[in-house]
Amino acid sequence: MTGPQPASNGTILFVEDEEAISAPFARVLEREGFEAVVAATAAEGLELAERVEPDLVLLDLTLPDGDGRDVCRALRRDSDVPIVMLTARGSELDRVVGLEMGADDYVVKPFSGAEVVSRIRAVLRRSRGGGEVRFEPSFSVGDVGVDVAGRIATLDGAELELTRKEFDLLAELARNAGKVVTREDLMARVWDVNWFGSTKTLDVHIGALRRKLGDDPAEPRHIETVRGVGFRFAER
Repeated sequence: MTGPQPASNGTILFVEDEEAISAPFARVLEREGFEAVVAATAAEGLELAERVEPDLVLLDLTLPDGDGRDVCRALRRDSDVPIVMLTARGSELDRVVGLEMGADDYVVKPFSGAEVVSRIRAVLRRSRGGGEVRFEPSFSVGDVGVDVAGRIATLDGAELELTRKEFDLLAELARNAGKVVTREDLMARVWDVNWFGSTKTLDVHIGALRRKLGDDPAEPRHIETVRGVGFRFAER
């Protein structure tokens, strides 16, 4: 990336051999204020971990030259760096084994960008003893309140009944109140980072979220459409 950059929230080492996943998610991390370093193999991941000294390792379990659990075990011999495992394996046994190897958290594919970034921030907060990162666990914009840690959203103090995706959309838009968030960024942050399908599902969820916020589709009070670009949450 070029141009002046804001202070980093930390360096994330992403060990993932599928470029279709690692490249777009690295961009998501950078947009969220992190520095992203990508390794495609277990050997490269271990070498970069020693050289870069990342703040957190996002580690895929299936790698071309070894098992991610072996990488986790090797990292744990020399470092207490936080580790979030990422894998298509979804069994309870895999989760338990991964955590017993020293991982701090476990995310199963397919995943949303918002989910993994939220997990990363939570692990970093714990590892830093509650130290400050550029993330608000709860905030409000006008009559809308968002408690990210508790995954609770309110309108005029009354809790909203939102689906998981609706909550993630609301949190992403409200966190960027007054700014246009592109359709592509919303898809990358809330749905899979390697999403290449139709964005029709985004329109459906935005419509449902507007109804729950009491917005008039003709003159929405909260979520404004910026035609051809994306959406903006109104500052109030």
